[in-house]
Amino acid sequence: ETPRQSAGRPGRSPAGPDALATMSALLARRHVSDDDDSELESEETSWISWFCSRRGNEFFCHVEADFIEDDFNLTGLAAVVTNFDYALDMLLDVDTDAALNDEQHSMVEQAAQMLYGLIHARFIVTSRGLAFMVEKYHAVQFGRCPRVFCQGQPVLPVGQSDLPRVGTTKLFCPRCLDVFYPKYSRHANIDGAYFGTTFPHLLLQTYPELVPPRPTQGYVPRIYGFKLHASAVNYAGYTGGTVINAAQQHVVLEHAFGGDTRAAA
Repeated sequence: ETPRQSAGRPGRSPAGPDALATMSALLARRHVSDDDDSELESEETSWISWFCSRRGNEFFCHVEADFIEDDFNLTGLAAVVTNFDYALDMLLDVDTDAALNDEQHSMVEQAAQMLYGLIHARFIVTSRGLAFMVEKYHAVQFGRCPRVFCQGQPVLPVGQSDLPRVGTTKLFCPRCLDVFYPKYSRHANIDGAYFGTTFPHLLLQTYPELVPPRPTQGYVPRIYGFKLHASAVNYAGYTGGTVINAAQQHVVLEHAFGGDTRAAA
């Protein structure tokens, strides 16, 4: 009688102890190799790349090291950022001999993020920085205007002050020329000084082809299909989707209250 074949795939004998040992060694070697590759990638990642890749920092562009290493571009920042020297070394991935405990390292980390933000505001108004931000604008990485009649117009980040800790980042719409809060809280908590008051307007002046046409429509309030009269108290100052100036509003109120504008107060 022909001997029965072993269980499993036909024509294949079960692996012996030596084969199993060889396979285990190969798998272990591959695992070590993967760990080495991941460690190498981790070592090659700069602080700036790590910072820009963090969730919530999508608005930031990558500031070039040459810009940061130029002392002229850092003028005045040492008086604003605590632990300036340590923070600058962290940005540039410079190893320091100072031994910092966890609390000190956390303080330096916060200072480095603030320093990078203030440097970023200066970088994005250079020709190189504007070019980086235009790419983000084309990719709609800053979001879109929430106003209906702006028809999804891409927006640009802007600060209401150039001083840190004064206000958070807002979004400027080039179509309606108004500002809005970012859609996500992770962006709404970014210090407005990290983009500054100049950036979006300088970008549009530098790239005039990006300036969109103004909205041609505006919301018209109606009651039972009829437009509200300009004298309606709730809508004084509103004329078919456009805002009138103070003098025009005074005329509307005077007409609405029979010449006695004190009744509107």
